[in-house]
Amino acid sequence: MAEACRIVAEVLEGIKQSVAPGITTKDLDNFAESFIVSKGARPAFKNYRGYPASVCTSRNEQVVHGIPSSTKLAEGDIISLDIGVYFKGFYGDAAITLPVGEVNNQAKNLISATEKALQTGIEKAVAGNRISDISSAIQTYVESQGLSVVRSFVGHGIGRELHEEPQIPNFGRPGEGPRLAEGMTLAIEPMVNAGGWEVVILDDGWTAVTKDGCLSAHFEHTIAITKDSNVVLTKL
Repeated sequence: MAEACRIVAEVLEGIKQSVAPGITTKDLDNFAESFIVSKGARPAFKNYRGYPASVCTSRNEQVVHGIPSSTKLAEGDIISLDIGVYFKGFYGDAAITLPVGEVNNQAKNLISATEKALQTGIEKAVAGNRISDISSAIQTYVESQGLSVVRSFVGHGIGRELHEEPQIPNFGRPGEGPRLAEGMTLAIEPMVNAGGWEVVILDDGWTAVTKDGCLSAHFEHTIAITKDSNVVLTKL
């Protein structure tokens, strides 16, 4: 599983260098798919429940599951990239949100806060805690920054399947849900909106956007719970 996750991390690191004004989201998808295949792996998202691409490319008010297209990124955009890999019987999954050129302070703060929310959740992902300890930590931090956490999509267990139990909401009260144990592997993924938490699905049946049109950001890591802490598997 660590090998699948390392490929995810390498793809994300490589794709960072490509994000710039003028590039299309389809270009990013092509890069990621070619890289994954070159490693002898398979894009986990392509054809998963009918999804038509290898990467979810969600721009500005798009929250998650944005479909790559000929749309060109523009200066001041933000772009969320969610990538999954299947390799030797195991899955890895991670996401980042990147600025396109120079972005405004609201976008900078949203990206920074969402990445910090992920780290805050990971810190609670230790043996003996409960799932909702992760959830509560993320929600508390996000709302302290004047932002909101998306409630329609959640993190998840991961391993031999892309989506496994338990579900990991990014909101909730501490001390509830399954207890974390050594050996569990989880995909923790806060999605954070600059406005309200509500989302709607576009007519393509996939792309989720903020209901109020405000910006959204998404960060994700796959981690493994160890005896005394955890290991972030999708980090180089």
